[in-house]
Amino acid sequence: MISPSYDALLVLFSLLVAILASYTALDMAGRIATARGRHAHVWLAGGAVAMGLGIWSMHFVGMLAFRLPIPLGYDPAITAWSLLIAIVASAFALRLVCQEHLPRRRLALGALVLGAAVASMHYTGMAALRMQPAIHYVPWLFVLSIVIAVVASGAALWIAFRLRRNMPRIHQLRMGAAVVMGGAIAAMHYTGMAAAEFPLGSVCGAAGRGMDGGALALPILVITVCVLAVALVTSVLDMRLEMRTAVLAKALGVANEELQFLALHDKLTHLPNRALLDDRFEQAIQANVRHPGAFAVLFVDLDGFKGVNDTYGHHVGDALLVEIANRLRAAVRSEDTISRVGGDEFVLLVRVEEPEDAGVIAEAVLETLRETVQVAGHVLHVSGSIGIALHPADGQDQDTLMTNADAAMYHAKASGRNAYCFFERSMNHQARAQQTLIQDLRGAQRNGQLQLHYQPKFSASENTLMGAEALLRWNHPVHGMLMPDQFITLAEKTGAIVPIGAWVLDEACRQLAVWHAAGRPEWTMAVNLSALQFCHVGMVDSVAQALARHAVPAGCLTLEITESTAMRDVEASLAILTQLDDMGVRIAIDDFGTGYSSLLHLKRIPASELKIDRGFVRDLAEDTEDAAIVSAIVALGRTLNLKVVAEGVETTAQQAFLAGLGCDALQGYLLGKPMPASQFPGVPAAGH
Repeated sequence: MISPSYDALLVLFSLLVAILASYTALDMAGRIATARGRHAHVWLAGGAVAMGLGIWSMHFVGMLAFRLPIPLGYDPAITAWSLLIAIVASAFALRLVCQEHLPRRRLALGALVLGAAVASMHYTGMAALRMQPAIHYVPWLFVLSIVIAVVASGAALWIAFRLRRNMPRIHQLRMGAAVVMGGAIAAMHYTGMAAAEFPLGSVCGAAGRGMDGGALALPILVITVCVLAVALVTSVLDMRLEMRTAVLAKALGVANEELQFLALHDKLTHLPNRALLDDRFEQAIQANVRHPGAFAVLFVDLDGFKGVNDTYGHHVGDALLVEIANRLRAAVRSEDTISRVGGDEFVLLVRVEEPEDAGVIAEAVLETLRETVQVAGHVLHVSGSIGIALHPADGQDQDTLMTNADAAMYHAKASGRNAYCFFERSMNHQARAQQTLIQDLRGAQRNGQLQLHYQPKFSASENTLMGAEALLRWNHPVHGMLMPDQFITLAEKTGAIVPIGAWVLDEACRQLAVWHAAGRPEWTMAVNLSALQFCHVGMVDSVAQALARHAVPAGCLTLEITESTAMRDVEASLAILTQLDDMGVRIAIDDFGTGYSSLLHLKRIPASELKIDRGFVRDLAEDTEDAAIVSAIVALGRTLNLKVVAEGVETTAQQAFLAGLGCDALQGYLLGKPMPASQFPGVPAAGH
């Protein structure tokens, strides 16, 4: 027999190629397992080529490391056939380990098929030598090599199946497994080589006519390593892209959930909003249709909430609402719905067996609302007024039930507050009257029913007429002349306050232009802005247009906003007031002393006037505390370089006291009641 020898360096290279091919196979299995659709097929094809080339290259380099004292060559067709066997076997293996489950029977069958394929590749590659006489194989080593191939294949399949998913330290685990798998593949190859015996006088039939092994060693190594490296780099880059995509998808999913939550929940309290309440209403009504029963609508309005807002500021009011929302959640069952539908208004939908059950729930809600609340270091006390409407007795649809519950709530509030009332048919008149008034209000401006009355404004020191404050009146065709407190709240609720406010600005500027033309160019005009109108996006433009339309100097127009409105969102208010101030319009803080304001913020606001609330002026003579407050406000105005205006002056004693303190201007019934422009003193009657 011819004694063979081995090139140690090529043997080492073959082992390294086997390890690299094994690692590539494990990584490719991971990519195929996570890919879907067409991408999975692309990864399977690419993985099979890379893995098959790696295993075949290990075998071929191992063959090149084999030395005989005769010229050797390799038949191209048979060699290509062995490469094809390696690729097909690799595809089979990758396909098998990427299944959702790998039971023992399938694993054993896979090990037999893959082991037989690997052994076939090896012995087909040996046949490419075309030895004459043929190679003789030692039977027990031949069988051992096949056994090693089957066992190694089974181990490789099991390892690849276990490591196909991402897990902690996956790369270290795959590297260790690759060393074991590469060693097993090499063991099979060299056991098969050891089984080969070459009789004396053997000749390689492929020598000279086939491929020269010595010349092919380096190119095959380089090509194989490059293919495996490209496969690995592509896999790593794709995995990173997939991870980034997964992170982005998760972030988008979270953002989408948050958007969906915000679309259906109140931002402050996280209670369901009107949109979600509408859906719950529909579900409750349909459930009652399918299975006749009853549910109650509880309309809850907080008593005393406005006072908390005005006294402590909106940040305290918001914190109070959050606490109230938490208490309401605790007071009802998890299957019931609690919704915030307004500033301090909540609606509860609760399933009841008997009408009395709704009363029990309402009493529990009132009880929890009566408890003292501690917010931002303040001890607060509020209560609630609750109106109850029952389905189907008090209404068949959502609008009717909400209207009736709202009417019952107003009845509870009118009856002394801190109580609940069931809806009664007699309350419909009040509810209908309010709805009718709302409908009439929508056409009041169009039908010319809105009017402005003007209250004179006098200099405190000289008692001379300085101008007027425009006050809105509604000359209702049925109810007669209505004061603002009878319809402004409805206008704000319906949003009609914005066009009405724009009309007031325009009409006041028009009248002031008439007075200026009549010989009173020094007169000024004060106009009140509601909170909703002040925050409206087109308010500043509306002021500018009214001034320009009637050629009124901006310095002759004073816009009055309440202290609470100015302090609701200081930064936003400051931005709006700065625009008005840059225009030249004067700003007055109305009802000063009744709300909550920080001197730090107040001095930043470009105000021109402070208006003392009539509540402090009314009892000025008898109440020394009111006198002290008024004195402090006047002193504060002087410090901040603001003019101080007092309203509600009804007696000469009040007039003398306020003038003595240093007030700049006075208003009140003593000096002049609100009146139409035609009756205003000091100028000829102005036409419209």
